[in-house]
Amino acid sequence: MNRAAEIMGGFFIHSNKITVRLLQELNQIIISLASSEKSSGADCLQNYDAEKSYLDDVAKTTWNNDDRTSEEESNNDDSHTLLALLRIAASTGRGEYASPDQKNLASELIAALEKTNPTPQPAKDPKIYGRWELVYSSTELFRSSPFFMAGRAVCSTTDQAEQYDWFCDMHRKALAISNIGSVRQVISPTLMVSEFEVKVGAIPFLNDFTPFSYAGGLPFTVDGSIVSSADITPTDDGRSWELLMDTVQIKGSNVPGLRAILDNGLQLQSRGLGSFLEKNLDGYDNPRPIFETTYLSDSIRISRDQDGKTFVYAKESDDSNITDYEKVDADLGILSLLGDFNDKVTKFYI
Repeated sequence: MNRAAEIMGGFFIHSNKITVRLLQELNQIIISLASSEKSSGADCLQNYDAEKSYLDDVAKTTWNNDDRTSEEESNNDDSHTLLALLRIAASTGRGEYASPDQKNLASELIAALEKTNPTPQPAKDPKIYGRWELVYSSTELFRSSPFFMAGRAVCSTTDQAEQYDWFCDMHRKALAISNIGSVRQVISPTLMVSEFEVKVGAIPFLNDFTPFSYAGGLPFTVDGSIVSSADITPTDDGRSWELLMDTVQIKGSNVPGLRAILDNGLQLQSRGLGSFLEKNLDGYDNPRPIFETTYLSDSIRISRDQDGKTFVYAKESDDSNITDYEKVDADLGILSLLGDFNDKVTKFYI
């Protein structure tokens, strides 16, 4: 939720088919998000002025009602359908907190967009390469990772698939204390990299361990990004990829000591483990899940896993380089906290 304004801004930077009316309506969405009582608010408020100014400039300088082509007129329905979907995404934490009615409406809007897919073979189209931010999911956000798709592909019966769904539900509930940040896929011609950024409270509630009545923790968090990679091979029809899971790593940890261990090559070699099992277990094959793209434009991608669960992405950029997490300081954010405390409270400078 706290990245909704940033995501929407990134989406419209790359869009070349959005009308003035759509841009103006998006401004109203950003305004409502910034003032919503349910929103965490901080990032949204910080980014709002810049995003609103950008959208106003685009509306004034780039688009003119008199310059619209017949193609742009024909895309109005898609634009309004997309806007309605993004409203749901922004107001429900990318779908995590959507009500059944909101999920049903999102499903209808997605189906409507899929019927007008402008790219016949999206898995083979060069515009699919780049950095894609997850803005809506009909299931748990982490299931956009090839690691969890591979886990599902191991299930060979309906009962096993239902058990896996239940496990994923329980996994998210068990980690409810965590805050999910950016969830993205970085796509190149042969590789998909999933980046799943998470923050977890580092200090427990103080009144559980001290005589103090203060019921909160301290403003420190454990940060990190779960980065999983898979080889991608387009299917013959060009609509899907076959995924072959490779590695899982934790990058950008801000925990001193642990960061050094993780940066020195500690990772899960999923493919190596799968190859070992193939050689030693009769009937076992390394899972190769199918990930289908059902809608692809210059700025929006809709994809489905083997069960039809949907993932809607907005394109950040055409850059296929993975995120550099070396810039993250391994100090639990303490130095930044102390600096802010000095700037806002003590104001002691040498």
